[in-house]
Amino acid sequence: MAGHAAPHSSKLTYDDYVTLPDDGRRYEILDGELAVSPSPLTRHQQVSVLLAHAMLGWVLERALGTVLTAPCDVILDKTTILQPDLLFVSAARSSIITRRAVEGTPDLVVEILSDSTAARDRGVKMKLYARYGVARYWIVDIDARTLEIHRLHAGEYVLDAAHRADAIASCDVPPGLELRLAEIWPG
Repeated sequence: MAGHAAPHSSKLTYDDYVTLPDDGRRYEILDGELAVSPSPLTRHQQVSVLLAHAMLGWVLERALGTVLTAPCDVILDKTTILQPDLLFVSAARSSIITRRAVEGTPDLVVEILSDSTAARDRGVKMKLYARYGVARYWIVDIDARTLEIHRLHAGEYVLDAAHRADAIASCDVPPGLELRLAEIWPG
């Protein structure tokens, strides 16, 4: 159209990301777009710690790799920087863990749903994790007391299992982990 300039569109990059304030919020850049979330609530943090504890013991005893918790940057490319609640990188792929971040695709990413992040975790973040080849994606719903295990297949996630309440979830990533869900829910 004559007289109208095309809208200016520039994607944010890692260089922009490192200039964001350290103010207690969680900043992520999702395919060049800034996403901001408040700090997680205490129940979210309790589940995160208990889940990390359960995973970490298994992984360390068997030297399977590394478990990391938020805040930890995962740089999938210069315009996609995420902070999953938990992640696992196998020992064979440990070279993607650098001093500043996980610079590449983790084997497993875990998101714990919050009111402010649930739509993003099930939407754009799930699509980005699939696009960049994260083999397993877990979604933890504290209110429903469920763990969904999604497996990457042909570039999309398929639900492998949905475990409820006090079930024992058998996992192949990390290999052989049997997670007793009753141990991760806050009292």
